[in-house]
Amino acid sequence: MTLLALVAGGLIVSGAHPYDRMTWLLEVFPILLAAPLLVATYGRFRLTNLLYVLVALHAAILMAGGHYTYARVPLGDWMKHAFGLARNDYDRIGHFAQGFVPAIAAREVLLRLGVLRRKGWLFFLVLAICLTISVFYEFIEWWTALASGSAADDFLATQGDPWDTQWDMFTAGVGCLAAQLLLARPHARAIAALDRAPAPEREETGP
Repeated sequence: MTLLALVAGGLIVSGAHPYDRMTWLLEVFPILLAAPLLVATYGRFRLTNLLYVLVALHAAILMAGGHYTYARVPLGDWMKHAFGLARNDYDRIGHFAQGFVPAIAAREVLLRLGVLRRKGWLFFLVLAICLTISVFYEFIEWWTALASGSAADDFLATQGDPWDTQWDMFTAGVGCLAAQLLLARPHARAIAALDRAPAPEREETGP
């Protein structure tokens, strides 16, 4: 319940006087979808604590981007000046997380539901799922731009980069690869620990 309370509090704070209300809503919309889903499925299909923490961190990234808009997040401005970047690259962090966190989520669902008979396909299928999610998100940005015109500029956060869409998908792919290479073993241990946990403990501990 601690993580849920932190995310809820962060959502309230990020929604207080954002730079643009519609941009904020578009950016945090994934949280508004995911949080109720995770709460509703907690009793029947509890996830690992590792995944809950990653989801909360991803939510924090989205909330900051929604509050300031991605092109104006102070962390991105600091990175721009510190590393001599041509633009505010905070959105790259967001898209990296868009690959990193779903990679662990996809991996967990595939493993725990026994979808794969041969685990050798796991790495490739997780990458394919993450890239599909990234492509679909770019479609959402495209449809939003068509519907809203220039009003969607802050949501798109292209900052004049003609290759922004390609960079977004590439960065998500890198995030997916990084998650699988860095967290495969810790994630396997987390799944094993969850499977060993007695039923009462699973029901009493909240996300």
